[in-house]
Amino acid sequence: MRLKPFDPGGSFSAAAQHTGSHLRRRAVRGAGVTFLSGGAGLVIQTIGTVVLARLLTPADFGLVAMVTTFSLLLVSFGENGLPEAIVQREEIDHGLASNLFWFNLGAGAVLTILFASAGSLLARLYSEARVQPVAIGVSLTILATSTSVLHLALLKRAMLFFEVSLNTILARLVSVSVAIAFAWTGWGHWALVAGAVALPISQSIGAWFLCRWVPGPPRRAAGTESTLRFAVNTYARFGVNYCTRNTDKLLVGWRFNAQSLGYYKKAYDLFSLSATQFVNSLTLVAVSALSRIDPKSAEYQHYLLRTLTVMAFLGMGLGGVLTLVGTDVIRVLLGPGWEEAGRIFTYFGPGVGALIFYNTHGWIHLSIGRADRWLRWGLVEFAVTAALFLAGLPWGPVGVALAWTASFWILLIPAMSYAGSPIGFQVGPVIAAIWRYLAASLMAGAATALIIRQSSFLLAAAGAAGSAIRIVIISLLFGALYLAAIVLLHRSLAPIHQVVRLLREMVTSSKRTA
Repeated sequence: MRLKPFDPGGSFSAAAQHTGSHLRRRAVRGAGVTFLSGGAGLVIQTIGTVVLARLLTPADFGLVAMVTTFSLLLVSFGENGLPEAIVQREEIDHGLASNLFWFNLGAGAVLTILFASAGSLLARLYSEARVQPVAIGVSLTILATSTSVLHLALLKRAMLFFEVSLNTILARLVSVSVAIAFAWTGWGHWALVAGAVALPISQSIGAWFLCRWVPGPPRRAAGTESTLRFAVNTYARFGVNYCTRNTDKLLVGWRFNAQSLGYYKKAYDLFSLSATQFVNSLTLVAVSALSRIDPKSAEYQHYLLRTLTVMAFLGMGLGGVLTLVGTDVIRVLLGPGWEEAGRIFTYFGPGVGALIFYNTHGWIHLSIGRADRWLRWGLVEFAVTAALFLAGLPWGPVGVALAWTASFWILLIPAMSYAGSPIGFQVGPVIAAIWRYLAASLMAGAATALIIRQSSFLLAAAGAAGSAIRIVIISLLFGALYLAAIVLLHRSLAPIHQVVRLLREMVTSSKRTA
C-alpha cells in the first residue's frame, strides 16, 4: 500500500486515521508486524556479522566503531524526536510537515559538514590517523538519513507498520550485501563504511516510494514551534541516552586500543541487539496506541500493565538463557579469534532482562507528552551509569560490561516510578509484574547451570559444532525449567496463556496485513 498522507485541503487524510474500535486491532497488528520484522532484521544482521567476522579483523570493527560512536548521535538528529512528535500530535497538515522536513534536511546538511570537518580531531583523540578518512565517509550517513525521516514518520502515523517494516528489512539486506561484497574484494574496514552509507540511502528510496508526498516550500504553519519543541526535548533525551550508551565504548577505545574495542563492541552488540531490537521496534506502536487513550484512565493502565507483563516474561527468560549460552553464541557467530568477546559477554548477560524492561519507561513519557521529564531522567541515568563505568574501567572491558548490568538493575524501579508519577501510575504493580519472572529466571538458570556441570559430554564438546549443541540443549532445558518455575510461582498457567494468546493475535494480524 502506498500512502497519500494529505487530502486536497492539506489536512491529514481521514483514510489514514485509526481511532475507536479499530485502534486496538491496528496496534496489535502493528506490534505483530514489527515483532516479526525485528526478528527478520536481527537474522539479517546476524548473518552479516557471521560473514564479516570471517572476512575482517577485530581491529577493522574497532576502527569504524571509533567513528560511529560519535556519528550515530548526529545520524539520529530528527530520526529520534520528529517521528514521536508527529505520531503524538492530535493534528498535522501539509504545511507543518513541510516545515519539519526542511528543518530536518537543513540540519542534516550542516551536521554532515561539521562531522566531516571534525575527522582530524577524532584522529588525534584516538591517536589513529585512519580515523579521519573514515569519518568523512561515515558523515554521508547523516545527510542520507535526514531525507527520509518525515516520510517514514507519516507512514507510522497512518499505522502502516507492515510497509515501514518491509522497507527497513530491504534496506538492511542492501546494506549487508554491500558490506559483504566490499569485504570479499579486500576493502577491509571500508566495507563497513560502505554498508553504513548504503543503509540510509536504500531506506530513503523506499520511504519516498511508499509515501506519495512532496514537501512544499517553508511557510508559517500553526504548530511548528510546539512540534519542534517536543521533538527537541525528545532528541535531547535521546542525546543524553546516547552519551550514556556510548561512553563505555569511548572509554574502552581511548584507554585501550582498536582491537580491545572490537572485542568489546561485538559483546555489547549481542547484549544490546538482543534487548533493544524488540523494544525499539515496538516503541512507536506502543506510543501510537497509548497516546489515543486517556493516560489517567483504567484502560490506559490496563494496556500498559499487560504490555509490561509480557515484556517481563520475555525479557527475564531471554536474559537467563543468554547468560548461559552467550559465550557459545559468540563462538558460533564470529568464529575463532573472538573468544575474548565471549568472555566479556558473560558479564553483560544478567543485564539483558533488566534492559528490556527498563527501556519501556520511555513509552509512558512519550505517550503522555512529557518528553521534558524523560530528558530530566536521562540526566540522572547518565550520571549514575558514567560513574559506574569509571569505577569499572580499571578492570578493563569486563569491568565496564559489569557496570552496564549493575546500572539497569539499580535504575529500573526508580525510572518506572518517575515516569508514572504524573498520571498516578504506581510502582507496586510494576514490581508485581517483574519479581516472579525474575525469580523464575534465577531458579531455572541455577538449575540449568548445575545440570551442565554434571554433564561431561556437554562440557567436552569442542569447536563450533560443540557450541551449537550446547546452545540447543541448554536453551531447551532452561526454557522448560523457566516455564515450570513461572507456573509454580503463579500457581497457574494464566501467564503463559496470556503471552501465547497475545503472540498468536500479533502473528495472525501481521499475516493478514501481509
